[in-house]
Amino acid sequence: MNRPNVDEYFMAMASLASERSTCLRRKVGAVIVKDKQVISTGYNGAPKDLPHCSEVGCLRENMGADSGTRHELCRGVHAEQNAVIQAAVFGVSVKDGTLYTTHHPCVLCVKIVINAGMERIVYKEGYPDELAKKMIMESGIIIERFTGQDYYDK
Repeated sequence: MNRPNVDEYFMAMASLASERSTCLRRKVGAVIVKDKQVISTGYNGAPKDLPHCSEVGCLRENMGADSGTRHELCRGVHAEQNAVIQAAVFGVSVKDGTLYTTHHPCVLCVKIVINAGMERIVYKEGYPDELAKKMIMESGIIIERFTGQDYYDK
């Protein structure tokens, strides 16, 4: 039987969530899990009921902002942020959860993950944000790069 392990299963869900992204620069998906159960999902895109970057363009791209910089210029909400927000909207705690994300979280998302009390982050692709990496190490959150086979990418 060819059955994905837990990390493969949830990372495949994060990859699928990223397909909903409307970001022109990087499609990111996230899944928050507790006790092997999905709590929440998210992908990056404009706030609810506002035009997406795919409709109005990318301000960061137009200004020549490098990857990993000038997050405040982005009209999009990050996948990790959206996953935490969705859990909050439905009154579900993410404390002690695991965040599966297609990309290493930026410093803004890392601060949210730390304060939300999550225990572990599993990510697939890197992201150029040294402060994010430093803060994760200082926080004691377990962080692992996903190295397994992503069943969604087969």
